[in-house]
Amino acid sequence: MEYVSALLPPVVMAVFFGGLIVTIVKTQGGANKAKEDAAVDAVIARAEGARQAPKA
Repeated sequence: MEYVSALLPPVVMAVFFGGLIVTIVKTQGGANKAKEDAAVDAVIARAEGARQAPKA
């Protein structure tokens, strides 16, 4: 029975990691992708505008 207790933690971690990967893949894109992309574009544009603004 010691082999069961030795193998249980790696198996649990492998299952958890597999679930994490599936969750990450499923949440990519979808309905919120356009909103997230727009938010990132706005932050980048604001940063570029601040960098290019003339200093008085």
